[in-house]
Amino acid sequence: MPTYEYRCRDCDHRFELVERMSEHERAHQCPKCGSDKVEPVMAQFFAKTSRKS
Repeated sequence: MPTYEYRCRDCDHRFELVERMSEHERAHQCPKCGSDKVEPVMAQFFAKTSRKS
């Protein structure tokens, strides 16, 4: 199952959830403050490619 990252708009707490893709669309609650104003965060990643001369 994929890991999704979320951010609470009330307290700015970031947290991750391992869930099915179908669960990703449902409403979430912040584990820190209990707010339902939670939004998904786009994951940052680094891609390195090699270039041959």
